[in-house]
Amino acid sequence: MKILFLCHGNICRSPMAEFVMKELVRRAGRTDIEVASAALHSDEIGNDIHSGTRAKLRQAGIPFSPRAAWRLTAAKAREYDLLIGMDDYNLADLRRLVDPADRPKIRSLLSFAGSARPIADPWYTGDFDATYSDVLAGCTALLSQL
Repeated sequence: MKILFLCHGNICRSPMAEFVMKELVRRAGRTDIEVASAALHSDEIGNDIHSGTRAKLRQAGIPFSPRAAWRLTAAKAREYDLLIGMDDYNLADLRRLVDPADRPKIRSLLSFAGSARPIADPWYTGDFDATYSDVLAGCTALLSQL
């Protein structure tokens, strides 16, 4: 199973989800799940994780490593089994970007936890705690369904 988390710039929500999910997968002893994250826009390409995301991951005891934001392409989307967005804008961007055959792979992260609510972008809200709580709920529910 190959999972790709996506958000606007790939510096806040999607890398947070990537590293949370990697840690949950590791703790569960699952070796059959690969996790990555990417951007849907080019604003932050090449940039590392936002300092607020790094601080929240450290506080929560979630390991992470330096990385560079990259933008998803339709060709790259074919390589993944799940394409998981954080909000309605991400989902709309994904539907426009990927080939029609890949659209069934698109889901919102909180849909796995039974919610239609978006995960707020801490780039705008500054609330990395709320984002982390939602990401953890979504990733935990996703893992339980795999």
